[in-house]
Amino acid sequence: MSELTHFDNQGQAHMVDVGDKDSTHRVAITSGLIRMQPETLKLILEGGHKKGDVLGIARIAGIMAAKKTSDLVPLCHPLFLTKVAIDFEPDASEKLIRCTSRVETRGQTGVEMEALCATQVALLTIYDMCKAVDRGMVIDQVRLEEKSGGKSGTWKRE
Repeated sequence: MSELTHFDNQGQAHMVDVGDKDSTHRVAITSGLIRMQPETLKLILEGGHKKGDVLGIARIAGIMAAKKTSDLVPLCHPLFLTKVAIDFEPDASEKLIRCTSRVETRGQTGVEMEALCATQVALLTIYDMCKAVDRGMVIDQVRLEEKSGGKSGTWKRE
């Protein structure tokens, strides 16, 4: 296993120097899900929520979160993102909505944090918009599925 890169030789936290890294096309795909009552899922899917299009608003929130990741995660580099896509897959039999985020850039560092942030905030937005009818919702399994680009190459979850 590699050493932690966000600490210097004295153990002090620092932002990793990526100045000498090659600029490459970098992609990260993350996923997560939110479990809810069947009635809550039905309300979302039928568009009957009084606050509006829950998934549309959650998609915009996820995109905004990806763009603001370096403001939220202290040692994360600010990046010029070239693509952020958020997709939702409702599953009525499992009473959940899966969220998948794909974030891309051409740069010197990866976009895993941006994709994870996008997925988490999209799911948090669904929770926020629906908590009045279902406080028992559970956000679960937020994780990196795949990343590519850079010196470390491609990684895929098995």
